[in-house]
Amino acid sequence: MDDKGVEDAAILLMTLGEEEASEVFKHLQPKEVQKLGETIAKLKVVPRTRVDEVLERFDKVAGSQSMLVSDTDEYVRQVLRKALGDDKANLLLDRILQGSDVSSIESLKWMDPASVAELLRNEHPQIVAAILAHLDFDQVSSVLKLWTERQRNEVLIRIATLDGVQPTALKDLNEVMSQILAGGDRMKKSSLGGVKAAAEIINMMGSATEASALDYIRELDSELAQKVMDNMFTFDDLEKIDDKGIQSLLKEVQSESLVLALKGANPDLREKIFRNMSTRAAETLREDLESRGPVRLSEVEAEQKEMLKIVRRLVDEGQIVLATGGDDQFL
Repeated sequence: MDDKGVEDAAILLMTLGEEEASEVFKHLQPKEVQKLGETIAKLKVVPRTRVDEVLERFDKVAGSQSMLVSDTDEYVRQVLRKALGDDKANLLLDRILQGSDVSSIESLKWMDPASVAELLRNEHPQIVAAILAHLDFDQVSSVLKLWTERQRNEVLIRIATLDGVQPTALKDLNEVMSQILAGGDRMKKSSLGGVKAAAEIINMMGSATEASALDYIRELDSELAQKVMDNMFTFDDLEKIDDKGIQSLLKEVQSESLVLALKGANPDLREKIFRNMSTRAAETLREDLESRGPVRLSEVEAEQKEMLKIVRRLVDEGQIVLATGGDDQFL
């Protein structure tokens, strides 16, 4: 959802009142709640015409919807089981319907990184890796930054070598949480962690931490380090995206963010960006880059990470395909 869509949603929630809005929030993901909350906090005054516009749009959208099935959870269960068979379907159903095997770990997504880091600080790295594998990569990255270099690297190498998560491993988290799992040995192994997950997490940790983590993994297992590096996607790797993909990306990026991100880009990538813009837009961007003074590295890296998040979303949506190692792979 773009910024306007988030603002529209925020305005709509404000018109509902506290009780109704709180019911809506119960059905949202942590990141969605945070983004909407921040937007609502910024909307001190909203013109009446803007409110009317949002309500009219909602009315049109709501009027075009209809209930197709009475019990969507049961519908998903039946469709997946018929399509995939019981075993494969059950691997997906608990994740889709937020079932018992991950529901308690899902609660960690509502916690700030400092709280998660403190909760897991004294646990064995293997247990920590099994838990963090369930969380979003950017949250894991923020948690790991709060630990010592040694502890961070020990967890990362275990995430990279994690071949699924057995229920018995997850049960060990009961020592630091009141209860994580309900169920028993019948639960299926969750396909989490692995080289790709480690690469995604390291991608988000910043250049200095990234180098330290890779050096640590390389000392222990050079082949594993190479696999992680092969799966990492850096800002300069935007050059591997075709022109159509770059154009899709540019539609999603604000001008100010693009200027900051490109301050740290290599000349070839800059030229590729320029080629996929109108002549006037490219000239304006060149002028902005030349006139912009020194910028903190942390600001540049932050904007580049935001662009990489957009790239991953566009890949998931099929708008971008990234070619690496001679084959087309998804981020």
